[in-house]
Amino acid sequence: MTDSLTIGGAASLVGISVRTLHHWDAIGLVVPSGRTTAGYRVYSDADIARIHRVLVYRELGIALADIAAVLDDPSADPQEHLRRQRAELTEQIDRLQGMLKAVDRMLDADGKGIRLTPEQQSEIFGDSWRTEWVDEAERRWSGTPQWTQYAERAATRTTADWQDLATEFESLNTDLTHAFRTGTQPGSPDANTLAERHRATISEQFDCTHSMQVCLARNFTPEYYDPFEPGLTAWFQAVVNANAATHGVDPKTARWE
Repeated sequence: MTDSLTIGGAASLVGISVRTLHHWDAIGLVVPSGRTTAGYRVYSDADIARIHRVLVYRELGIALADIAAVLDDPSADPQEHLRRQRAELTEQIDRLQGMLKAVDRMLDADGKGIRLTPEQQSEIFGDSWRTEWVDEAERRWSGTPQWTQYAERAATRTTADWQDLATEFESLNTDLTHAFRTGTQPGSPDANTLAERHRATISEQFDCTHSMQVCLARNFTPEYYDPFEPGLTAWFQAVVNANAATHGVDPKTARWE
């Protein structure tokens, strides 16, 4: 029993502000039903119980006007309101859990890059693969949105996923080597097709624009492609530059964007 509480006592009991109770009184949501001999309005046990019900509904996200309808309309079904609100809360929980998992993946991925041992990397990508390339890429691109995107995708890949990606690169490298040996000219349709295949493969790791592709190729050293065929690296850089130019990118001024 509350023995009739003043507005200050009621606010303290239920853990809300006096201002809130004044507002609820003004809109007719919770009106104190009693008065002291001095004329002060006080809250009865029933009033306090109503306040608690309002708090529960408000916590569920129901608007104050709808709460009043539920509490005061004899034909309103409070159970139906709760069931509907429960369904909405379940959807919100599912959505938040999905966001939480995404954040966890990003935290797990941040700064990790390829999640394979050096031995696995060499086995999958071949003898020409250099494990220090990942560290070099992180030093160069860490902090960019593209590195974050790459790290997040890398963190969720299985060994089989990496094998598939390596197979794509291997096929591309074979076709690049053949094109170079047979005299395919940078800027030709066949060369541009190869450049687009390379960009598409990179885009599986992060969204790669033509300008970004130029920046990547610009940093290729002979050990990238020359083990397949001497001169292949420089030729491929020319292929990427020529293809970018056809898409409105000046290779000389290309930026990481």
